[in-house]
Amino acid sequence: MSKLENPVQMAVIGAAHGIKGELRVKTFTGDPLALADYGPLFAKDGRAFLILDIRSAGTVVVVRFKGVADRNAAEALAGTELFVDRSVLPDDGEEDEFYHADLIGLDVRDDTGVIGKVVAVHNFGGGDILDVTLAGRKGVLIPFTQAAVPHVSIADGFVQVDPPAAGLVDDEESEAPSRSGFDPKGRPRGPKDAGGNR
Repeated sequence: MSKLENPVQMAVIGAAHGIKGELRVKTFTGDPLALADYGPLFAKDGRAFLILDIRSAGTVVVVRFKGVADRNAAEALAGTELFVDRSVLPDDGEEDEFYHADLIGLDVRDDTGVIGKVVAVHNFGGGDILDVTLAGRKGVLIPFTQAAVPHVSIADGFVQVDPPAAGLVDDEESEAPSRSGFDPKGRPRGPKDAGGNR
C-alpha cells in the first residue's frame, strides 16, 4: 500500500449486487453511509476506488464505484479491503472512542506492569475484542469493555486491563460445586437444585 503512510481499513467489498456493477460493502465506520465522506479509498495494491453512489441495504451498503460498470467487473473485486490514510480521519471523537488502528501495537498493562501487546482488534458481531499477545502465551482475546479495559492512553502507548474482568485469572475454585445444580462428580446438590421449585 505504497500510497498510504498509515493505512486504516474502512471497509471490505463483498458480493456483486445486480448486473450494473454495484457491490455490497461491509463498512467499519460508525455511520455506514459516511464511507463516501473520506474521499478515494485504496486497496492494498494501491488501486484507488472513488464512490459514485452509496445507499443502505440492511447491515451493508450498496456502492457504485467509478470504472466498475458490469457484474463481471464487480465480481472480480469481492474480498478487496479498502483503506484510507489515518491523516484523513477526524480526531474529534468522544473520549471513549478509539480507532482500531490506534489500539494496535499498544502495550497491555495490569497492576504489575506491562504484560503484553495488542496485535489486532476484532469484531465478530458481539462487540470489539482485543487480540493480545501475552508473555509466555500465544495470545488471548479480551473484550474491549469498560470493565475489562478500564483505561486507554493512546498518547502514552498503553491500555490498562483488569485481569479478572478480562478473563486473565485462572479459576482457582474448579473443585467447588458449579452453579448448574451439580457437584464436580455430577450429583445433584439437593431437590431444589435438581429441578425442584425455588
